[in-house]
Amino acid sequence: MAFDIEMIKAVYAKYPSRIAAARKAVGRPLTLTEKILYAHLSEGEAKAAYERGNSYVDFQPDRVAMQDATAQMALLQFMQAGRNQVAVPSTVHCDHLIQAEVGAVADLTKAKDKNREVYDFLASVSNKYGIGFWKPGAGIIHQVVLENYAFPGGMMIGTDSHTPNAGGLGMIAIGVGGADACDVMAGLPWELKFPKLIGVKLTGKLSGWTSAKDVILKVAGILTVKGGTGAVVEYFGEGANSLSATGKGTICNMGAEIGATTSIFGYDEKTAAYLNGTDRADIVALADEIKEHLNGDAEVYASPEKYFDQVIEINLSELEPHVNGPFTPDLAWPLSKFAAAVKENGWPAKLEVGLIGSCTNSSYEDISRAASLAQQAVDKKLVAKSEYTITPGSEQVRFTVERDGFLSIFDKMGGVVLANACGPCIGQWARHGAEKQEKNSIITSFNRNFAKRADGNPNTHSFVASPEIVTAMAIAGDLTFNPMTDTLTNEEGQQVKLEEPKGLELPTIGFAVEDAGYQAPAEDGSGVNVIVDPQSERLQLLEPFLPWEGTDLKGLKLLIKAKGKCTTDHISMAGPWLRFRGHLDNISNNMLIGAVNYFNEETNKVKNQLTGEYGEVPAVQRQYKLHGTGSVVVGDENYGEGSSREHAAMEPRFLGVRAILVKSFARIHETNLKKQGMLALTFANTEDYQLIQEDDSIDIVGLDSFASGKQLTVVLNHADGSKHEIKVNHTYNAGQIGWFKAGSALNLIKGDA
Repeated sequence: MAFDIEMIKAVYAKYPSRIAAARKAVGRPLTLTEKILYAHLSEGEAKAAYERGNSYVDFQPDRVAMQDATAQMALLQFMQAGRNQVAVPSTVHCDHLIQAEVGAVADLTKAKDKNREVYDFLASVSNKYGIGFWKPGAGIIHQVVLENYAFPGGMMIGTDSHTPNAGGLGMIAIGVGGADACDVMAGLPWELKFPKLIGVKLTGKLSGWTSAKDVILKVAGILTVKGGTGAVVEYFGEGANSLSATGKGTICNMGAEIGATTSIFGYDEKTAAYLNGTDRADIVALADEIKEHLNGDAEVYASPEKYFDQVIEINLSELEPHVNGPFTPDLAWPLSKFAAAVKENGWPAKLEVGLIGSCTNSSYEDISRAASLAQQAVDKKLVAKSEYTITPGSEQVRFTVERDGFLSIFDKMGGVVLANACGPCIGQWARHGAEKQEKNSIITSFNRNFAKRADGNPNTHSFVASPEIVTAMAIAGDLTFNPMTDTLTNEEGQQVKLEEPKGLELPTIGFAVEDAGYQAPAEDGSGVNVIVDPQSERLQLLEPFLPWEGTDLKGLKLLIKAKGKCTTDHISMAGPWLRFRGHLDNISNNMLIGAVNYFNEETNKVKNQLTGEYGEVPAVQRQYKLHGTGSVVVGDENYGEGSSREHAAMEPRFLGVRAILVKSFARIHETNLKKQGMLALTFANTEDYQLIQEDDSIDIVGLDSFASGKQLTVVLNHADGSKHEIKVNHTYNAGQIGWFKAGSALNLIKGDA
């Protein structure tokens, strides 16, 4: 029996009339994306068509999901919203704070002890406000959501950038910051710019060494890390229907790496099979009744170029396995060309570690296919040359693959099973020797591979591939090994070749689990007390940000001019800093410490304009705050790509940064800045980035007439007495300008409570 079945029935009951109204308003056949978006309008049935990439629209999502690292700040904000209970079904998942070091049992035990204060806080807040709580060890948020909560045609927001994983079951699932989650949990509409649409037509069928992961690795190479910004990627075609539901989830999950708002597949037999296999036949029965609304119209898929803003076509029968990286997830290499790239670029060919799992590739199918290769290694007397780790996606998957013998196969190959958690994928990896910062290579089935992300070592060359390719390369211990063509020497000196991996989409005798790790909230949480120790170093109640003072901003100092890639990892690192995710003051000590200073090519070393000396970024900003001096951060293209963590917006806001001025923003980060009352500005002329000088004093002019579509002026007052006036753009609408004036969106919610 599915969770929240009455909510799902109510959503489906609205579909026929809402789709009819949308088709009439738009005046043409509809894509699946449009059907789901129009079916979830806050206003009800559509009265007019919305303009893609331009119209801001209010939606009514069906549910909210939060992981433990981001849930802390989201729920600290919700506690200020003045509500007694969440307005929509919501869940918290404890998956980010478990550090991988020894193995699953020891690591989980250590995490429960080390993070007890945070887990107790999250459990009590969940209990009080009617939120489902998934305990540490239950699994990674996205796999647990896919197994329990995702449903075709639904709409969900989640405080993690890989929330789109649920698109594998036909759900519009979008990563957001905690302030957005707070809005929806408080019963308010959720605002999104109506997305553009990218159609990906899949023909043919996967075979051999190629997997669903290779589809998104290929798409990432085509679209790059910002090619999907402001767009939903909709997959369709006979090839799409041939993919397993969890394979589709993998593709949608890693769509975050191209900047896409989300990605989605339609409802088909594979979707129904997965829902049935996870004890949700009741959803299948409901979905079958409205299945014509759970795919795009036939006319759309017959002539996609008429209905999508961009169309990509991939023949799965011809698709090669890919390896992407290093240092960016969109540097795509077909396997046949990867060995040459390794040699030509001087990347370390010796493979130190292969890691499979993560929220992207930790399904039963993934593990079974990888295990088929591990079994071959045992049978063919091959000893894995690299370290090898396995991260199951959930306790249900872990229990089932152990029952079916796969974990014992990995053990025979020398693999180590880690806890059902994010672990190395988000920097929660106590990798021995990483502190030496030696040049080395690892390969993972994860989704991101930014410098320092996995182990904190800037010289770790991290590559992304399917679990099958990762396993084969770990057996070989060599990045130049191509399992499709090359042989290996076994313990007896014989040349042996790995055969194509084999696996099962779903367990033949069904999933099993003894304790999935779910804790239901109290029926009445009014008597539950949520206690935060004022002396805690990990949790801190929030103080409201101050409203705008009603004047132009004058005399702001340049804090840093960031050069090149500046992700949310650069702005607010994870790893050891995760322990402070519920304490805004303490975590602000990591603000922008990973960003490269344009003027000296160094990290965490900027000029303090009050003293003329160089110091660490947070320390310099704290000096400015102490003296009541605001500042500006200047950045490059796609600023804030990567994780949805709103700490990257809250920290500069807390420390007194007034504006972020960049060439372009990643979607989630721009929204997070707006929600926290920050000015998120872009250069009207990107060449003006070059005009910013290290000692600049900056004025932001025109705020007294701040309006949608109206440029602001930035005055750069240089140290030699000269100045430049430049025009800057913004994407604020009237409501978002209200957030800025009030000091934050939360301040407005509290006013409505």
